[in-house]
Amino acid sequence: MIAAALILAGSVAASDPTPTSTSTSAATSTATSTAAPTSTATETATSTAYPAEPVTFDDAVRRAGARSPQALIAAQELRRAGALLTQTRAAALPFLGANASYTRLDAARRTAGSTAPLVARDSLNANLSLQLPLLAPSRWSVWAHAAEQVEVARASEADVRRQVVLATARAYLSALAQKRVVEVSRSARDIARARFDFARARRVGGIGNAVDELRAEQQLAASEVQLANGEVGVVRAQEALGVLTGSPGPLDAAQEPDFHADPAQARDAEARRLDARAAEARRAAAEHVRRDSWLDWLPTLTATAQPFYNDPATVTAPRTGWQVQFLLSLPLFEGGLRVGQLREREALEREAQVSLEGTLLQVRSDVRVALAEVARQEAALESARRAADRARSVLQLTTEAYRAGASNDLDVTTAQQQSRDADLQAVIAEDAVRQARLDLLAGSGQFP
Repeated sequence: MIAAALILAGSVAASDPTPTSTSTSAATSTATSTAAPTSTATETATSTAYPAEPVTFDDAVRRAGARSPQALIAAQELRRAGALLTQTRAAALPFLGANASYTRLDAARRTAGSTAPLVARDSLNANLSLQLPLLAPSRWSVWAHAAEQVEVARASEADVRRQVVLATARAYLSALAQKRVVEVSRSARDIARARFDFARARRVGGIGNAVDELRAEQQLAASEVQLANGEVGVVRAQEALGVLTGSPGPLDAAQEPDFHADPAQARDAEARRLDARAAEARRAAAEHVRRDSWLDWLPTLTATAQPFYNDPATVTAPRTGWQVQFLLSLPLFEGGLRVGQLREREALEREAQVSLEGTLLQVRSDVRVALAEVARQEAALESARRAADRARSVLQLTTEAYRAGASNDLDVTTAQQQSRDADLQAVIAEDAVRQARLDLLAGSGQFP
């Protein structure tokens, strides 16, 4: 395309600028006034855009894992699971409490004919209470299940980070592809502009016509529209990359990542994939909760020790002393609560099992698709690059023939469109190969 642009530019310089008619001069003025503002508006919009910070692929992935809102929320969910474990564990540990009371009556209570008070006007009571669960199997099982939920939350957090990192990697590749689209569109725009200048100079010199000039202007306008759309796509991709990484502004892809996937490791995808690990952790936790449901039918034995102080002492309550109480609790009938809990746990276990099976099916499917995709997309890329090279050669030859008078303007227009489309197809193929390699890494558990 660059060579064709130079040919067209040279032809413009060699053309005779002598005008031929008033109507053609008016057409030239109209074409110039319509083409120039579009280019100026595009350049102005681009120059006022928010500057994007260039980052490498590894830096973008690192930022996403550390600062992405989804990753931060997952980290807080892990902290929440730890807090719930602490709360649940408290019910199975000893409890120590202190109590004190002071009572003042309007007058001491005495029996008839007695001067000694039966109940003193002022009394003080203080005690310490220690409660110790001696036998609490249901509480202990809940404690163990809460500890498992912490591991489930940890596996879920790793899976969320995996999803965030994958989304960031795809956004990074999208930004790269959009930049390549802009490069192709800008090159096509430059060639269309050179061709428009050449057609206008030919018409002004008396060897061209208004149809060729208008057709060239139409091609220039279409190229500028495509360039503007590509620039908008770059802005969107950069903003998406910035949001995924938790950055205050847009980020620009400054480096093409080098993906090296080992197809041999695809066999261990089920063990490597973080989403499969999280699903397995949920299934195991649900199974343990259902399995330990029988502990809800066992009794609970609690011991309570209480030293006390009374002032004044009474016949039934000495000044100091202690007491120990053992409480055995066995629920006999609770309206079907434990049966309902068991059925709920069975349903949750079955849901977790089905979810795990579905995740494993998806893992195997992802691996198969990725292996087939990489081979086919790499072959398609070779074909797309060959087609783009041939289209550029056709455009160059057609332009030279047009300058020599052996071709017409419609042939040049067709060659330009085909060359531009072929270059865009090559860009799409390049992005498809990068995405396919990333899919293979992600599907086989090699990334992240």
